[in-house]
Amino acid sequence: MRGYRAIKYTLFICCYVFWVVSAVLIAVGIYAKIAKETDVVDTLTVDPALLLIVVGSVMFLITFLGCFGALRNATCLLKMFLGILASVLFLQISAGVVGYLFTDMVMERTEKLMMKAIIRYREDQDLENAIDFIQKKFQCCGVESYKDWSQNVYFKCSDTNPSLEACGVPFSCCIRLQNQTVRNTMCGYGKQQLEERLAQKNIFTTGCLQQIIWWAKNNLLLVAGLTAGLLLLEVLMIGLAAAQICSIKRVELTKKENAARSQSQRKESYWYPAFANFDDE
Repeated sequence: MRGYRAIKYTLFICCYVFWVVSAVLIAVGIYAKIAKETDVVDTLTVDPALLLIVVGSVMFLITFLGCFGALRNATCLLKMFLGILASVLFLQISAGVVGYLFTDMVMERTEKLMMKAIIRYREDQDLENAIDFIQKKFQCCGVESYKDWSQNVYFKCSDTNPSLEACGVPFSCCIRLQNQTVRNTMCGYGKQQLEERLAQKNIFTTGCLQQIIWWAKNNLLLVAGLTAGLLLLEVLMIGLAAAQICSIKRVELTKKENAARSQSQRKESYWYPAFANFDDE
């Protein structure tokens, strides 16, 4: 009985933690969508707010099934939770295998998505903040190089571009000095017109795709550990759900057997044994 309770409440706590995290993701995504301009056309691939809402909603549904099913001993909900989580785990492993086997295709697709995000810079506040964070975090600029920002209509380097930021790069590409307290948002103006050896004195010239790959290679143990930890946690939750389902079925089977045995005993008590002797009564 203690083992069953340990399985039940361990599964409930794991699902509850993910349930709270998913609720926070949904709340942040909805807040970002409300605060955003309504005339912006959003797509799942480049809109962080929409991505948060979708991922959070899927997590919320899965973990709700796990929480309620574990707490109420509902085998139907636990089976649904087990099936969906197993499918998600399979998709994650399949995506990892496909990404490893078709690295070039994945890199090409990633490059296109990042370039699409650069094109929509200034049109989406959330996307703008995400790109600025990545460029400051990884000390990079653009996808392949700082001149990729010419793909954006505001930073396009041409004589017919009326934008003040023409031939420039965002301020997140700028190298920040150690004693600098005020951020110069105009530090990237005109930097696309400079050669790389001159531009790299003031801005990062390496592309973000290359920097992210370099960071992942140098932190391979961290990335592998986080990925393996998440997968093992999902496997643990699947095992706990399966163990609880088996325990519930075992208890139900025992109850049915006891009920059938007691019913059989009651039926036998209605009949006297053959050739019974009633003289002593």
